[in-house]
Amino acid sequence: MAEKPRDIFKLSRDWLSVQDVVDAVSCSSCGAISVFIGTTREDEHDGRKVVGLEYEAYEPMAHSEFTKLCADIRACWPSVTHICVHHRLGWVEVGEASVAMAISSPHRHDGQQAIQHCISQLKANLPIWKKEVYDTQEVTWKENAECLWSAKGTLQPVTSSSTENNK
Repeated sequence: MAEKPRDIFKLSRDWLSVQDVVDAVSCSSCGAISVFIGTTREDEHDGRKVVGLEYEAYEPMAHSEFTKLCADIRACWPSVTHICVHHRLGWVEVGEASVAMAISSPHRHDGQQAIQHCISQLKANLPIWKKEVYDTQEVTWKENAECLWSAKGTLQPVTSSSTENNK
């Protein structure tokens, strides 16, 4: 008997456990777990070094948008079994995970496509904002290039048919 699909979304000010995310999507009927971990990278802008990021979210809307994202993923890749996304809020130092996500599926192909779609759409649609903090103590709010309202917003959604054409 197939397991009931699980969609798990968590916003946390605590360190993210990749193992917790993987455990949340594990199931005996799935032969693949695709994982994405987004980390805070050391970057430099105008001679200032990034020392960390500060994340904020409109939490009720983020949960609502995650529900829509899961429905979208399941429409494109019906074999996806479980979806889990944990995202940090608050201060995240360079080198630490900002987001950890995992998707389980019977075979790797659908899970790998779905995980790429998941992170792209999460960055485009979920109301989670980041502020870069520099070694000068200056800060800058950063816009995700994937956001539809961004001047750079040229996101092309990943679909099962579009990836078939790229083989």
